[in-house]
Amino acid sequence: MSGKVAYKMLDSGTMKAIEARFEIAGEPASKANSRRAVVIAGRPSFIKSKKALGYVKMFKAQCPKLEHMLEGDLKVEMMIYYGSRRPDLDESLILDCMQDFIYANDRQVKQKFIYWGLDRGAPRTIIKVSPCDIYDIPAYII
Repeated sequence: MSGKVAYKMLDSGTMKAIEARFEIAGEPASKANSRRAVVIAGRPSFIKSKKALGYVKMFKAQCPKLEHMLEGDLKVEMMIYYGSRRPDLDESLILDCMQDFIYANDRQVKQKFIYWGLDRGAPRTIIKVSPCDIYDIPAYII
């Protein structure tokens, strides 16, 4: 894992994480297309595909775990490099994976900037998570 965490000193003398930047090797599975039907205790159920389960395990092994997770409303910026043109651009599994590592809950994410890239030899995701101002909305979409 390569990454950086920016901190600021609080008046109390403790350090607080204010931004996290890191890279995760591997191609994420699309959450929308990563469910499979199974029967559990006689009832049909949907669980994550083997690809999605493998990615979650790989992600958690590489993701930094912040001692003090980011708080408040957050902005996530990602550059997702896929190994082929086939997968859909889908960051939802990555957002789920960052829970309890970078932030407490992915509902904190109020702004997302997701970009697609192609790298057949080294699929990966470059991620930046930082605080956001939920009222900072471009004028052309208001």
